[in-house]
Amino acid sequence: RWQKIFMFPLWSKMAVFWNKMFLTIIVLLIVLFLDAVREVRKYSSVHVNEKAANVNSSAFDHIQMKLFRSQRNLYLSGFSLFLWLVLRRTVTLLTQLAKEMASHAALETQVNDATEAAKKYMAENEKLQEALSGKGNGKKKESTDATQEKLKEEVEHLKAELQKTSQAFHKAKTEVAAVKKQSEGLRREYDQLMKEFEQLQQNVNKAEDKKDL
Repeated sequence: RWQKIFMFPLWSKMAVFWNKMFLTIIVLLIVLFLDAVREVRKYSSVHVNEKAANVNSSAFDHIQMKLFRSQRNLYLSGFSLFLWLVLRRTVTLLTQLAKEMASHAALETQVNDATEAAKKYMAENEKLQEALSGKGNGKKKESTDATQEKLKEEVEHLKAELQKTSQAFHKAKTEVAAVKKQSEGLRREYDQLMKEFEQLQQNVNKAEDKKDL
């Protein structure tokens, strides 16, 4: 399903600009984050100085509001930067998982085909041995021996290919399991971060409501 989704022609057209767009958004979020840090430091120092100077309440409330907004911007830009990186990693893992699943299906088909071919050759060998047993002269025996040797070589070759394909299939299966496990861990981490973000957003809304009152 993911392979079909990512094979849309639209994604191939967007892939040319995707890295540039990703880097642009990262740079923008970093600039916003640094600006929020600067604002927090600025209004924190002003807040302390004004509190120590015992200025009027309206100016102190205005500074407090500026400090609250700068802290809110800091949290939002920081979480947006982190979640954007998580989204990038999630898309990468999903792409790898789709490729591994496609490779897994292809290897499984190849293993089944090799197994069926080996069974077919073995059945033909047995029929040939039964048909030629007890009759024929020296030439027929030599021809039968040559045919048997040829069939044995083909069977051995197919067995070797089957073993090689089985090893590749097992390796691909292991890689798919590892990618799935990593994707599950990332999903749990993402859910936990979303819960923390929602809780932080609720705290910010409560503080803003109290400020309005």
